[in-house]
Amino acid sequence: MRQIFLITFFAGIFSLSAQNTALIKRLDGSTISSDSLTNAIKTLIDKGNVQGLTIAVFNSKKPVYMKAFGYSNVADKKALTLQTNLYGASLSKAVFAVLVMKLVDEGVITLDKPLQSYLPKPIYQYESKVWHEDYKELEFNPQYTKITARMCLDHTTGFPNWRWFEPDEKLRIKFEPGTRYSYSGEGLTYLQVVLEKITGKPLEELAQEKIFKPLGMTASSYKWQKEFEKDYAYGYEHDGKMQEKDKDNAPRGAGTLETTLEDYSKFITAVLNKKLLTSKSYKEMFKPQIRIHSRNQFGPGALEDGNFNDNIELSYGLGWGLVKSPYGFGAFKEGQGSGFQHYGILFPEKGIAMLIMSNSYNTDGIMKYLLETGIADKYTPWQWDQYIPYDQKKN
Repeated sequence: MRQIFLITFFAGIFSLSAQNTALIKRLDGSTISSDSLTNAIKTLIDKGNVQGLTIAVFNSKKPVYMKAFGYSNVADKKALTLQTNLYGASLSKAVFAVLVMKLVDEGVITLDKPLQSYLPKPIYQYESKVWHEDYKELEFNPQYTKITARMCLDHTTGFPNWRWFEPDEKLRIKFEPGTRYSYSGEGLTYLQVVLEKITGKPLEELAQEKIFKPLGMTASSYKWQKEFEKDYAYGYEHDGKMQEKDKDNAPRGAGTLETTLEDYSKFITAVLNKKLLTSKSYKEMFKPQIRIHSRNQFGPGALEDGNFNDNIELSYGLGWGLVKSPYGFGAFKEGQGSGFQHYGILFPEKGIAMLIMSNSYNTDGIMKYLLETGIADKYTPWQWDQYIPYDQKKN
């Protein structure tokens, strides 16, 4: 009955009347018409040289504006649509975080028990079928036995983002687990591998069972599906070069999600309406776990600490970044890879959110303006995320 209720709930969300809402409410109480927003987006796309872009805006915890612009394949002039398959990149992590919290609600795992303690033998003794299951190097990094699900979700494991970014491409722990924020796909992948061993189910099966099917996300998967072939987008570099489409990734909760704007909007709607999880889990997920003091999220600025974002009390929750605003906290998640550039931010107390999914790296140059125009979001840490506006970039 719960599944039927959820499907019915979401079916009503995407009604024609919702899409044709004349005025969109913004955080500061102002409004913008759908037509005005559309025209502003078209102008920004042109100035920012963006190949393709899809956008959803949410009022009263449901989408009231959803549009696609540009192309999924520029050479073929194939239009990007709300149903076009998009590589989700790190938007994958927000879905994975909800999946983990669902398993916490079900008593499968706890947030603060060391993950190694769930296994009958050291993680590095297991045979690996794919590269991300290879933990042989952890035999020489005993601090890994301290890592918990909470540390994986708030990016304090001490792991690098990905092992291949290391000079020797070996996995290692770079600081004491739990002491510092450092974005890590490896951390979430370690949690995934442990969960797969605990449950006896692969990630894709868990995600379909706990997230995608209950929400009616029929076009979403952590692995490439043959039905995606009919309509998918290519990603584009800053110079406009098209990226080859990667279709053979092993499922990873940290970054292999394939989805559409329409499908991911169902997920955002569920989060805004606190579906799937207990109120306790939502509260924990959106509670600041660790303050972030770095200048930037990546690059040399990630090691430079200061008061750069103290005005918004930049921090990390479980799977989501957090900012403080006069309208309550904002929970955000970025995604970037293979020519795709995404961003979503939710202000649950206002019931307002915005989701931006694009197949163009150049969207980083209009991200700030899109957010300010669409929902009057002036709290996104765009400098920390290095979303430098197109008209402020150095030639």
